[in-house]
Amino acid sequence: MKKNISSFAVGFLFALGLGLSGMTQPQKVIGFLDLFGTFNPSLLFVMIGAILVHFISYRLIRKKDTPLLHTEWMVPTKKDITPALIIGSSIFGFGWGLGGYCPGPALTSLASFEVRPLLFVISMIGGMLLFKWVDSFLKLKK
Repeated sequence: MKKNISSFAVGFLFALGLGLSGMTQPQKVIGFLDLFGTFNPSLLFVMIGAILVHFISYRLIRKKDTPLLHTEWMVPTKKDITPALIIGSSIFGFGWGLGGYCPGPALTSLASFEVRPLLFVISMIGGMLLFKWVDSFLKLKK
């Protein structure tokens, strides 16, 4: 129960931050990526703020022996650059640039009841299912 409540609280805080920072507005994201057109640097400040908060809090939290809601730390150890990583990150980047959404803001934007975020989320899920199907043949994921 504690995990569910904390997961909801963290997700709510994340969604609130996305909304307040403007990351749920595709025109802001596309403006940030448009270096030679109508460049909008405001998301740079959002990213710098997030990096600073993470940089400080991660170091403080990792000093504890265990996390609050689990028995051990779940820190990735793999550092391999695989074909799946290259393909997946490329598709993610193209989708973000074309649609103006990444997964978190897209899911948060569903609350607006607009068609655009819904189409993006449906396409995102379709892409995940397509990758799963393609991976069953090519074995990109290891």
